Amino acid sequence: MKKKVFGEKHVTTLSTRLGRLMKAPENFLSQEDAKEPTQMRRKFLAASAATAAGAGLSLAGAARAASNPVSGAGDPNILQLPPHSVGLGMPVAANGYGMPSQFEQGLQRRESPGLTRVSAASVAFTPLQGTFGIITPSGLHFERHHQGWWDIDPSKHRLMINGMVKTAKVYTMDDLMRLPSVSRIHFIECGANTAMEWGNVAVPTVQYTHGMVSCSEFTGVPLSVLLDDAGYDKKNGKYILAEGADGSGMTRTIAIDRARDDVIVAYGMNGEMLRPENGYPLRLVVPGIQGVSWVKWLRRIEVGDQKWATKDEAIHYVDLMPDGMHRQYSGMQEAKSVITSPSGGQILLDKGFYNITGLAWSGRGKIKRVDVSTDGGINWRTARLETPVLTKAFTRFNIDWSWNGKPAILQSRCIDDTNYVQPTVHQLRAVRGTRSIYHNNMIQSWRIAESGEVGNVQVG
Repeated sequence: MKKKVFGEKHVTTLSTRLGRLMKAPENFLSQEDAKEPTQMRRKFLAASAATAAGAGLSLAGAARAASNPVSGAGDPNILQLPPHSVGLGMPVAANGYGMPSQFEQGLQRRESPGLTRVSAASVAFTPLQGTFGIITPSGLHFERHHQGWWDIDPSKHRLMINGMVKTAKVYTMDDLMRLPSVSRIHFIECGANTAMEWGNVAVPTVQYTHGMVSCSEFTGVPLSVLLDDAGYDKKNGKYILAEGADGSGMTRTIAIDRARDDVIVAYGMNGEMLRPENGYPLRLVVPGIQGVSWVKWLRRIEVGDQKWATKDEAIHYVDLMPDGMHRQYSGMQEAKSVITSPSGGQILLDKGFYNITGLAWSGRGKIKRVDVSTDGGINWRTARLETPVLTKAFTRFNIDWSWNGKPAILQSRCIDDTNYVQPTVHQLRAVRGTRSIYHNNMIQSWRIAESGEVGNVQVG
């Protein structure tokens, strides 16, 4: 591997063989596998090896043969013109709304079997291992519902502002969309993201360990505009209560200072209206705060002088501490990062060059630095932060790595612009114990075996 340096940029020219990666299998968690992820991984590898053996090839050899069909006569994919090079393609607007290629249908958000009793109160995880950049496609944005999602008629939807205000207000969607708007890119993370990993390794891939997080561009009206319009009580109004229109009666308390800072009453996501499963036609965007406060199907904002202590903030979304006490109202999503490739379920097929890539984010502000280790935290190198680097948004990082075929443990550690450092698993457990559910931002470790198999482990 050779590097040319231009200022502070490192441009790599490849003089070693490029390594190749087998993607993680899609939709491979059955009810039984969800309970026994280690057994599931063995079953997958055994099935893959059996298929290769039936053809007289090793697992890596089978993949190599499939990806390098060049023979002495040359590659037929180059020498023989395919139909798409000699025929007429599909007309414009053949699909009124564009869809992914048929060859990309495997990349989907997926539910983890057995996670909840009913799917209407469950999670669909974003496939972080297959996304690029920092924007999550709307169709892959993770879902978390407490009583299912609805497709609400926007002409009948209303937003009320009441409580400690001079004039209670009712807005239609048309009213809101005529007001001054803003568009900003922010991540949203469920407070229970990575919850299954608190006690020990539980699930095999990054989709299930970290997939309750996404990043989108949101468009809407600053909540401060609506509070000013209603004339909120500036002296005594200390909090707002956000209420959703779904059957769960989702309500969340937010401090008035936070509400007036960067909170958005959003109707747009990624350049179009919100998707129904993401709160159409209206949701709250509370940058940096756990996703449950981003109330979907928003119908009411009430101004008050104290916290409401509703069911989803007094007894749910609380942190069980080692002494048995519950820590409440701890909604901040602290700095966190994860390597998305190579990651669990994938297989390195060759020795050689690999690009280690991943995502970092912080509810406190911008990501300042990401370090990457390939030896379980003994040595660290600083990764490249790809632009843009935005506040309370995903930051994509990359770093070059040459795998020598020996076991390795990949980790990433981020630092935000408040100098908060992402903790190791042992550092976090020393403060929080092992019986918690929410706000797990420990360093994630991926073990690479000599076979090239990438698995989930806990180190450090």
